[in-house]
Amino acid sequence: MTYFQYVALAYAVFFVVLAWDFAIPRLQVRRQLREVRNRLARASRNAVAAAPGDEELSR
Repeated sequence: MTYFQYVALAYAVFFVVLAWDFAIPRLQVRRQLREVRNRLARASRNAVAAAPGDEELSR
């Protein structure tokens, strides 16, 4: 392996890791936001579906 190949490979690895560090957190945030939206939609559907007489009485 020549010095040029070594340096080129080092830069390639650096840019792959840089791209990975850029992309993965964004994908994780996107997945978490989707889960929260789904949870809120499910909660609102359950709140609408519950009959008014099903609520627990308070003192």
